[in-house]
Amino acid sequence: MDKFGFPEFLFLLQGLKWTVLLTIISFVGGGIIGLVIALARVSPVKTIQRAATAYIALFQGTPLLMQLFVIYYGLALMSFNIDAWVAVSIAYTAHASAFLGDIWRGAIQSLPKGQIEASNALALGYVSRMRDIVLPQALKISLPATIGFAVQLTKGTSLAAIVGFVELARAGQIVSNLIFQPLLVFGVVGAIYFFICWPMSILGSHLERKLSLGY
Repeated sequence: MDKFGFPEFLFLLQGLKWTVLLTIISFVGGGIIGLVIALARVSPVKTIQRAATAYIALFQGTPLLMQLFVIYYGLALMSFNIDAWVAVSIAYTAHASAFLGDIWRGAIQSLPKGQIEASNALALGYVSRMRDIVLPQALKISLPATIGFAVQLTKGTSLAAIVGFVELARAGQIVSNLIFQPLLVFGVVGAIYFFICWPMSILGSHLERKLSLGY
């Protein structure tokens, strides 16, 4: 029976690299699409608003695991043979966009209506109103919730192993199967997740306290 050593730890760090990359890609891509979804959600045009609501409901109302299966295996059934990396990136980006869009929609709608009325009185256009008045305040308000979701997204990347994507959790499973020390291996994996997510959680709590004091 092999022991857990430096080569095994390096293999876990390789998995960590893909976990971090997947988190960054899905968060950035989800943020861009999520901003569009948030703006669509508060649009005065009912058709656009309903489409955005349906999008959010679809990805929030179904398990992420099912979304991974549908994108990876569903596209394969339609003769689109895509790499696991591409499949999980698409699934996590769509998942993140629905949640970030809803978070930012709530932040936009939490702003005092008087500010919107004042901008209308000044004859500011929609783009100028959103860019200069609404979005800077809404994004500031939503920072704690946005960071909290980033933590959940990082931990949620472990589900990507189901379609053969070797991230941190899957790397831990491979090492555990080789050396037959699951408690030790997954203890190390859990510690790595903790040291990634804990600082983000602390930052989110700090921002929440700071914003609640009006600083």
